[in-house]
Amino acid sequence: MFYALATKKIRSRRVIFRHVLEDIESLNRNATQGLYELTAISYHAYPYVADKYLLMAAGSSVGDGYGPILASARPLAPEEIKGKRVAIPGMMTSAYLMLKLYEPDFEPVVIPFDKVLDAVKEQAVDLGLVIHEGQLTYAKSGFHNVVDLGRWWKQQYGLPLPLGANVMLRSLADEVQSECCRLLSESIRYALDNQEEAINYALQFARDMDIPMAQKFVGMYVNHYTVDCGEQVPIAAQKMLDMGYEAGLIPRKVKLEFVR
Repeated sequence: MFYALATKKIRSRRVIFRHVLEDIESLNRNATQGLYELTAISYHAYPYVADKYLLMAAGSSVGDGYGPILASARPLAPEEIKGKRVAIPGMMTSAYLMLKLYEPDFEPVVIPFDKVLDAVKEQAVDLGLVIHEGQLTYAKSGFHNVVDLGRWWKQQYGLPLPLGANVMLRSLADEVQSECCRLLSESIRYALDNQEEAINYALQFARDMDIPMAQKFVGMYVNHYTVDCGEQVPIAAQKMLDMGYEAGLIPRKVKLEFVR
């Protein structure tokens, strides 16, 4: 998504970008402090930062019939999740919220997302909630799919599963907000039109991925929903957060606000 901006393939006379790389839960936490003018966050984190940030219509990561995987070292039935210790990649991730909506009764253990499967292998936890490229690599490491939360969400509600979003500070001037939206959309389109160079750039930040796997992963999460969230993604995200609020998992009800 950010390749063209980070490498100055796309430029602006009004704004400049400094690329900061952090895991998603760190970005979620930093957003509660309003640390960055523009940042990626989990949709689950939005109620905690809505006083500071607006959602950008471009930049969403959405699973359409697929999503975070709950994985185990041995075959387990979904009903066996109850009461288990589950490694999660962060309390503010959309994956964690979705798992709580699917099965409220488990003990979360926060583990960095790239160490979740290690925790399962070492039997520090019973199961691991896998996000990012781990969704494609868990099986070859010998782990079992207990439930695909994106598939469950699609089957239950007929909606895509919004996972990540980009947000920008409400305090930015209107013309700066518009410029940021334009630039992000152009950056995503550039990457989709120049996939080989964009993927080669992105691979330097990837873990245990070759080019074919990277292409598959990008195809899953950088797509038409990413260029513009359209109507379905806001509907799905609002439903997810409303359900979280009604279940007592989110402290306040919010109305999603998108800027194009």
